[in-house]
Amino acid sequence: MSYKDKLSERRNALAIEARRVLDTHKGADFGKDQLAQYDTLTAEICDIDARLSTEQARLDKIAEESFDDVDNFKGKPSASQSTAAQVLNTLMRKRDRDLSDAERVAIRNTMSTTTGSQGGYTVASEIGDKVIEKLKAYGAMRDVATIITTDSGNPLSYPTSDGTSETGEWLAENAAGSDSDPSFGTVALTAYKAGSKIITVPIELLEDAAFDVAGFVMNRMAQRIGRTTSAGYTTGTGSAQPYGVAARASAGKVGANGQTTTFIYDDLVDLYESVDQAYIDSGNCMFMFSQTVRKALRKMVDTAGRPIWTPSYDVGSAAGMPDELLGVKVKINNDLAVPAASAKPILFGDFSHYIIRDVRQVVLMKFEDSNYLTKGQIGFMGWVRTAGELSNTSAVKYYQNAAI
Repeated sequence: MSYKDKLSERRNALAIEARRVLDTHKGADFGKDQLAQYDTLTAEICDIDARLSTEQARLDKIAEESFDDVDNFKGKPSASQSTAAQVLNTLMRKRDRDLSDAERVAIRNTMSTTTGSQGGYTVASEIGDKVIEKLKAYGAMRDVATIITTDSGNPLSYPTSDGTSETGEWLAENAAGSDSDPSFGTVALTAYKAGSKIITVPIELLEDAAFDVAGFVMNRMAQRIGRTTSAGYTTGTGSAQPYGVAARASAGKVGANGQTTTFIYDDLVDLYESVDQAYIDSGNCMFMFSQTVRKALRKMVDTAGRPIWTPSYDVGSAAGMPDELLGVKVKINNDLAVPAASAKPILFGDFSHYIIRDVRQVVLMKFEDSNYLTKGQIGFMGWVRTAGELSNTSAVKYYQNAAI
């Protein structure tokens, strides 16, 4: 068993015991002794979480240095690879002047040229789809939002309708019904371009048949774009980037004067209750905040002195129990603000009402001019077009720290 597995096993045992303490001792039965026991358990859980984070960072660094952080397009093109993967490998490994006529035809037929004079190509859909799928690994919003895909980046209006305040009526016999047309609206899902910045690869590695150049570049591209777009979906301003969910959510609770960097138990209850019960009953509502906020919440108790945080645990390959706050699921999103004057560090609601639009095309640029060749490198850059918008501002509310 690896060190990471041992840590995870120990953490699960502690989390199960912490939940047992909460479930066994309720009401007046939960006293100082139980709180002390719970605090000891969660303190060790926090310590293990920190060690797991450090260990994962170490493993990620090893994988990156050995180029083992990819799982597609392995090594030298082989007969088992798809035509698209083989063509992508050829394009990346060879300089344009070294391509044969047959290779040029294959590249042109497999990947449409977008800006040929600069070496830009729209990659084959099977590869582009894998890049888009990988974006999920580098941010929180793609796990909870509704994602739609379009084949082109033309302007798109997404229909919206909030029926939480609409009611029917009682009718007397033979009485006519009243008119009450639903209120419909639209939000614009304008696609913006998110780029990876230039990724440079030494020519020696490109010529090494054992080096997975395509996998490395495409994975790194997805990694950078994934982190950039996740921040946009969370706090984007709508100017040359999507509107973030925090920017579009409506106010649920504003802290009292003096709470410029803090929040209290009552604030969380008020935030929860600010969302209409119809959304809560959907089963999709959750809290969202950063690890910084989580650290404070783990130490918070309710008016009866009971902890309001319940730690998660896994059960092998089966579903375990997620982290919970006030009995509701939690999503960690480190792109959200940390507590500060007028900041919005905590969200609550149904995040499926945030719509992410992906334009299917993934563009790859290749740079082999003198700026790179003199250093013995070839440059690659990718971009995708994506949009994000909260379709119903009533579905997600925010807690805002006081301004003073």
